[in-house]
Amino acid sequence: MRERLSCCVLIMSFSLTLMAQSSSAPKKEDVDPRAMAALDKMGTYLRTLNTFQVAAVETTDNVLDNGQAVQSGGVVDILVARPNRVRAEIASDDMDRLLFYDGKNFTIYGQRVNYYATVPAPPTIAELIDKLSERYAIDMPLVDLFMWGSPASAERTEITSALDLGPSSVDGTTCQQYAFRQEGLDWQIWIQQGDYPLPRKLILTTLTDDARPRHTQILKWNLAPSFNDEAFAFDPPEGAQRIAIAEATASPTNETKKLQGGVK
Repeated sequence: MRERLSCCVLIMSFSLTLMAQSSSAPKKEDVDPRAMAALDKMGTYLRTLNTFQVAAVETTDNVLDNGQAVQSGGVVDILVARPNRVRAEIASDDMDRLLFYDGKNFTIYGQRVNYYATVPAPPTIAELIDKLSERYAIDMPLVDLFMWGSPASAERTEITSALDLGPSSVDGTTCQQYAFRQEGLDWQIWIQQGDYPLPRKLILTTLTDDARPRHTQILKWNLAPSFNDEAFAFDPPEGAQRIAIAEATASPTNETKKLQGGVK
């Protein structure tokens, strides 16, 4: 009798352990296939855009050491002509940067400090993104617009929860709102309804920080921008000082800190 009772206790204990494990693991029903399909559709559409201009109004909420919440903001304006031309302007309270890529060279220019640095660049935007990140620890602004749904993007496999929250509106544009979760991050995206599934708004919430800081982007698109080749070529202004870009493994000088600092 004792042996049978002990066996039952072991079975119950094992069953409870399995139940606890399964309840904490991601469930298939947590991932709405409609939300995942919307991401795929958006990524596929973005990769069809050969030229575009997009302006992002960004706000970031942070919490100081004393617990007080503060907000900072900025604007990113980026012009793209695939496969090998990008011009981006990043403006905020603490930075003012211009980035130029003409298919041969990449230049970063700090307007306030009047420093610039130029390095040889690979022949495509995708290769440039990798080089800037790996070699110089510089992130191309709005990098997800170039990578979404591509083999180099891991966001799809990392998603543990996906929800379709229904219709919404961003600046008068009818959108569908979705919420996703992955390790350390909650994020929401508003995707334009209809034949042009453009991302119109993003909210990222960092879960690894108890303060749960949030970063918000509201995107405005121009799918037929007017430009010429000179838009992507850097012409140093009078008095601009050329310096070297610090590699990720090197200790940056004060000049490169001023130039590269905050390029996100």
